[in-house]
Amino acid sequence: MSVMPREHTRTYFLGKLAEELERRGLTATLRSYPLVLRISDPDTLMLAETVDCVPLSEGWFYRWSWGELVGLADDPALAAERIVHVLTARQ
Repeated sequence: MSVMPREHTRTYFLGKLAEELERRGLTATLRSYPLVLRISDPDTLMLAETVDCVPLSEGWFYRWSWGELVGLADDPALAAERIVHVLTARQ
């Protein structure tokens, strides 16, 4: 059994989230190992977070580095709004 389709799905969803975050003024960089999205605010480079994407029984979800779910990967715009809210609340 190959893991390639799962990794392609993960990359696809993280790419969609990156597009949404960049539209909102954040920097999003896809890291290949482990496959995560590093998100930062270009105005405050000290502030950064990573998000990955995991398959669960209900579908694919974005997940914070500490394990809490951000939201469904099928709705990257909503997940991006939540990420922006959390990152800007920390400033």
